[in-house]
Amino acid sequence: MAGPRARAFRARAIYRIVVLVTAVGRRIPLPLGRTLGSALGMFAWLVIVRQRRKALANIAIAFPEWTVGKRRKTIRAMFRHLGMSLFEIAWLPNVTAETRGRTTTFEGVERVMQRIDAGRGFVIFTAHCGNWEWLSYTIGLWGRPLSVMQRERDEHGMNRFITELRARSGVRTIDRGSASSARDMIRAIRGGGMLGFVIDQNIRTESVKVPFFGTPALTAIGPAKLAVRTGAMGVTGVIERSSDGMQHARFLEPFDCAGGDPVAITAHVTREVEEQIRRTPEQWPWFHDRWRERPQWEVEA
Repeated sequence: MAGPRARAFRARAIYRIVVLVTAVGRRIPLPLGRTLGSALGMFAWLVIVRQRRKALANIAIAFPEWTVGKRRKTIRAMFRHLGMSLFEIAWLPNVTAETRGRTTTFEGVERVMQRIDAGRGFVIFTAHCGNWEWLSYTIGLWGRPLSVMQRERDEHGMNRFITELRARSGVRTIDRGSASSARDMIRAIRGGGMLGFVIDQNIRTESVKVPFFGTPALTAIGPAKLAVRTGAMGVTGVIERSSDGMQHARFLEPFDCAGGDPVAITAHVTREVEEQIRRTPEQWPWFHDRWRERPQWEVEA
């Protein structure tokens, strides 16, 4: 496991790559950026051996019935996808409310916006499916209040880059663990807006085990607890890139969280995330230790 110094060094290296890619990617056509990103991803597949091995081990947990060849093909495609996503993020400031339809289609979003216009607050449960930054950016362009939770990174420059990028489309970033985060989260929901959480990672926070690809996985329960406490509506939001390059953003069926069971809600949205990953397994970061044990963070169901 990488120590704090190694993680900080890696974060700085990634930030420098992002700065370079941004300087180029924002000024070139999107298809060319994706081509360059795909090449960068293939280079990463070849040289980042540790992450490649970890991804192959994890996808074997999820798809034990697949052949080794199919898993390797999917992980190679995952590296290409992440490279393309990096250039897409660099290009995102070119997307406006007027031009978003050229690159992005939306499904189920209007019914959520109608409820928001009627005064309902929403907790959006999302995941690292597809280009998740593209999802938050383009949803922000709908002009309704949207806040997203963020785990502070080791590299402050990267925090600033992501926060400023989101702000371009009106998305507010709330740092998890900040002095005002609890108050800001409640205000975001009760003010008739949206608050987004990624719930597909095993992190150091209050968690419960719910099935993920048939294996219990620690999953943050805080978002569901907050949704129940505030009486918010809940909805799972996902995005995927199709073969023609179009991004498809989808909000699944909304549900009322008032009086609900946070564990059941967490299991429900995790199941919906799993279904999306099964649709496009190459568009999810398999090198994440999703099934890692963290006994000190597990809570009674």
